[in-house]
Amino acid sequence: MKSALSLQSRVRIPQEVIFHNLQGEEVILDLNTGVYWGLDQLGTQIWQLLQTNKRLGDLVPALLAEYAVTEERLRRDLLEFIARLADKGLVEVIREQMA
Repeated sequence: MKSALSLQSRVRIPQEVIFHNLQGEEVILDLNTGVYWGLDQLGTQIWQLLQTNKRLGDLVPALLAEYAVTEERLRRDLLEFIARLADKGLVEVIREQMA
């Protein structure tokens, strides 16, 4: 069962997924499938921020400082991007344990 994705979620990058510069393009490579996915500037920045293991909502201020977009739009786009990555197995949503 997949965990619900929200701004409170954390994600983990599986060991078999690597980030690499391939001939001037930033890509995510799934070593299991050999498939790679190109990232634009925003996608690259999000990927780099994901490595800090912060909650997704914690990424919003850094992204807002870089891009001229409303906070509402940024939050929605961030969750959609992460959902696409999760669907492709490029990130895993960490299930938080209830105390």
